[in-house]
Amino acid sequence: MTDVIQATKRDSTGTSSTIRLRREGNVPAVLYGHGEANEHLAIPATQVKGLLRTHSKMVKLTGDVNETALISEMQWDALGIEVLHLDLIRVNIQEKIELTVSIHTHGEAIGTREGGILLENVREVEIRCSAGSIPENLALDVNGLHLGQNATAADLQLPEGVELITPADTVIAHIEEPRQEMATNDTADSVGAEPEVIAKGGGEDAGEA
Repeated sequence: MTDVIQATKRDSTGTSSTIRLRREGNVPAVLYGHGEANEHLAIPATQVKGLLRTHSKMVKLTGDVNETALISEMQWDALGIEVLHLDLIRVNIQEKIELTVSIHTHGEAIGTREGGILLENVREVEIRCSAGSIPENLALDVNGLHLGQNATAADLQLPEGVELITPADTVIAHIEEPRQEMATNDTADSVGAEPEVIAKGGGEDAGEA
């Protein structure tokens, strides 16, 4: 998915300028790549939030620049709430690029009905594809997984033209048997109980008639 966002060129890049930019409701960004000069941009924060909702990897820049770009990095505040800065890489929609995409697990594993727990080992993988056909995510069907089995990167459903870079034998998810807790009740009872005394004759009570 490619979102269209408005980009305005900015001349100053100092700290005070960046703070003022954010107060005005914009997010600073830099566009680079393809051997061209870096462009320092301002993008409306509302449009950046839109990118987060759609999980877009590609953007179409309009306004002061007219480029197609890949979102290379988002820098967040300390709380992970607000995006502070965007790094954008110029791309041609036909060129091959490498990037990471998230994994969407779907289905109900048979192993969960056998008493197991579905655990996800990896939540994203690296792929190679054309810039114009980046998938939003890759699907992993876990319906057929039994207790003790796992699904690897080779089991991911790859759209046409998408090549997996992550090793195919990478375990993505597995069905694990819950750890059995040691039965402690009997142990506690045996530790806390009074020992049984067995008279072996000749005791004081045994001699009384």
